[in-house]
Amino acid sequence: QVQLVESGGGLVQAGGSLRLSCAASGRTYAMGWFRQAPGKEREFVAAVNWNGASTYYADSVKGRFTISRDNAKNTVYLQMNNLKPEDTAIYYCARSSSSLRVTFLEYEYGDWGQGTQVTVSS
Repeated sequence: QVQLVESGGGLVQAGGSLRLSCAASGRTYAMGWFRQAPGKEREFVAAVNWNGASTYYADSVKGRFTISRDNAKNTVYLQMNNLKPEDTAIYYCARSSSSLRVTFLEYEYGDWGQGTQVTVSS
């Protein structure tokens, strides 16, 4: 059974940092992070291909967030620096259903974690 378990969320002041982790069991496919703020639709944040060599970011987080993975530990990370109040959301880890390449398309992700709350105060 596929399981994705996020951790590392919390409350931080603007300008601070957090690192999210996602422990994933099962096959090694492309992975991504998405987020959903209150009253808004879920949006793409960052993605990494199956071996970590290729990454892709939403414009809103480019230069501040870094996605990486350690396949030996079956874990994907999202390092978030210079956080802003608008980054406040529930962050979800997701795994592609079958793609090895990096993708930002939500429909290509078939497995999802339960989400972890990130709150950035001003």
